[in-house]
Amino acid sequence: MKFQSTYALVMKDVRSELRTRYALNALLMFVVTSVTTVLFALRSDNPSAQLLAGMFWVVVFFTAMSGLSRIFVSEEERGTTLTLRLLTIPSVVFVGKLVVNCLLTLTLTAAVSVLYVWAFPGFAIVSWDVFIATVFLGSLGFASASTILAAIIAKANVRGSLYPVLAFPVLVPLLMTVMNATARALEGETIALAFGDLQVLVGYLLVMTAGSFLLFDYVWVE
Repeated sequence: MKFQSTYALVMKDVRSELRTRYALNALLMFVVTSVTTVLFALRSDNPSAQLLAGMFWVVVFFTAMSGLSRIFVSEEERGTTLTLRLLTIPSVVFVGKLVVNCLLTLTLTAAVSVLYVWAFPGFAIVSWDVFIATVFLGSLGFASASTILAAIIAKANVRGSLYPVLAFPVLVPLLMTVMNATARALEGETIALAFGDLQVLVGYLLVMTAGSFLLFDYVWVE
């Protein structure tokens, strides 16, 4: 029954997004704008792998801040929050919203990856296994943190400015780790050498998801 409710909630959000394309269009346009700005800023330089990896995740971070917060804000704007509270339990809402945010974040990081490979000759991925693992775990970590933060700020009057302020300190450990692991992928290090970074990403994902799941009941009800 919980699985059916979660699936129904995910499909509701997916159909709504495909109909309006608000979050998806905002994310993709921000990606194109950000990558183009970085391209013009670095066009006369020969950036290092560390710099390219850092700029890659800076683009992902600010793009995520522009779109992922809408997962709960849209429910408040449409007045459907009370309906969800009446029809289903908080755990179903959290898992459903988390799945949708994971799909959006994976789409975002895939778009940034394609644009970076095309726009920056120096962004040559040597260790694809390290890069794919880093992008996958990093995207899930972003989605998990963004989901609970979006629920917290949904009722605030200053949602736009509050979301990045709350998100940055929470995401700093994740950002530092994914930047380092992405640089390793560009430098051709094996997955064994990047194993420590990947362990940190898995630990961050598990802790953030479990903590958010336990906290969401209180946030959703209150």
